[in-house]
Formats: sequence, structure tokens, C-alpha cells
Amino acid sequence: MGLLISILITFLVIILVLYLVNMLPIDGRAKQIVRVIVIIIGVLSLLKYLAIY
Repeated sequence: MGLLISILITFLVIILVLYLVNMLPIDGRAKQIVRVIVIIIGVLSLLKYLAIY
């Protein structure tokens, strides 16, 4: 059960950070780069919880 809660919290944090990045007053290219970085970090974090990485 703790694993499921950790995965859910990580997923919600990723969604929140992506939303906040979308609100930043920066140009589209920089937003896209930041989004990709956040998604990569989030996927690595989720893989860590699943003990794959």
C-alpha cells in the first residue's frame, strides 16, 4: 500500500510541476525543454519506486 501511495504522490508532483512550468512567463522553446526534463526526472523517479532502476 505504501508503494502505491508513493507512486501516486510522485505522479501528482509531476503534474503540479508541469502546470507551474506552463504558468511561467518564458518562451515556448524553453518551456518545452523544462517540460521534457521534468518528465524524464518523473519517469526515473517512478522507475525507482518500482525497483526497475
